[in-house]
Amino acid sequence: MSKKEIVYVCSECGEEFSKWSGVCSSCQAWNTIREIRLDKNANLSKDIEEAKVLCLRDLPSAQFQRIKINIREIDQVLGGGIVPGSVILLGGDPGIGKSTILAQVINNISNSLYASGEESPEQLKIRIERLGLDLANFNVISETDIDCVVKTIYKIKPKLAVIDSIQTMYSRDFPSTPGSLVQVRECALKLQNTAKKLHIPIILIGHVTKEGSIAGPKILEHLVDVVLYLEGERFHNNRILRGVKNRFGEISEIGIFEMTERGLKEVDNPSKLFLEEKSNNVSGNVVTATLEGNRPILVEIQSLIHKSVFGYPRRTVSGFDLNRLNLLLAILAKRAKIYLDKYDVFVNVVGGLKVKDPACDLAVVLALASAYYNKKIDSELCAFGELGLTGEIRRVKLDKKRINEAKKLGFNKIVTEKFLDKAINNLFKK
Repeated sequence: MSKKEIVYVCSECGEEFSKWSGVCSSCQAWNTIREIRLDKNANLSKDIEEAKVLCLRDLPSAQFQRIKINIREIDQVLGGGIVPGSVILLGGDPGIGKSTILAQVINNISNSLYASGEESPEQLKIRIERLGLDLANFNVISETDIDCVVKTIYKIKPKLAVIDSIQTMYSRDFPSTPGSLVQVRECALKLQNTAKKLHIPIILIGHVTKEGSIAGPKILEHLVDVVLYLEGERFHNNRILRGVKNRFGEISEIGIFEMTERGLKEVDNPSKLFLEEKSNNVSGNVVTATLEGNRPILVEIQSLIHKSVFGYPRRTVSGFDLNRLNLLLAILAKRAKIYLDKYDVFVNVVGGLKVKDPACDLAVVLALASAYYNKKIDSELCAFGELGLTGEIRRVKLDKKRINEAKKLGFNKIVTEKFLDKAINNLFKK
């Protein structure tokens, strides 16, 4: 007779204990510790078969052909399509369009399965009809029991399975509520095993916390093959699909969409989209060429400075890193003699794009200098370059592609000075 070991697991944080207590010492939650019995001899069975060893050289290449979605922006982020047997995690803020974009994906891939734990089939039909998609392409189950979902996948063997969302799924083997760390982890592990065994790709929709990360244990992002984020402002039409992890391609690619009544529409010319409302008659505006993956995109950097009415001036950013702004303000004061320590400083990247490219340094500093001198910058000028602490303007990668993209949209003047103080003198002190 097999021996069973009793462990106590917190249903909120997943911490294990040797004995029961009323409060979890890890997350401080009350009445969340549950008893779980483990079979100590389960892994010692003599009936376990040896694993089959495969040489990758002997596997046919056709087995790993990607599944094309035929939505250019999504295929580009995924590295050319969905790899069979992969698990993809899609995160994003509520109402950003996660379910909408996956409905469009299913519409392009026949014999797919949509497991909804948040909406009934009748509610899904209303949304699919509103998007103008083909109802015949949607095989739907409204279920939150992960064992039932896995059994259905084994039975019908779809070409693609979508789980909406992983936080609504639960397993009867673990005594905790749906959405808890234990349930999210264990349900994801079961879906991962199913994807690998059946060679069927599975897409998981994940909720996002207030901090902007996917809710649940961090292991959730480690066990999946691809992690995607759908970004954008809820009250703006622009949406950005960003890959932050991809075992089968680059992680720096993005896809750009525009939210319409018929769902997410691909944007053919992102630079033109971000510059369509650019104002040429106001100081503090500069166009820069940032790089997302290998794609250059022109965006407008806006800045505003105002005399601080409090003792401590504010630094406010949207789409730009606050710590990077503080560094650039120090460079601006030390190397260009522009002191903004008594001013409130505001920096905005137009269009909802979040830039992390150091090549945007020069544009941010020039926008601040333009606002400080209250002189507008030439409407045909595009500025990009990384700033060093000594005030030098460094070259950035793929600068020729950035210049070509700028010239394509009529920006024929590029800042070519090697040092920040000379660039500011030429632009504002003539």
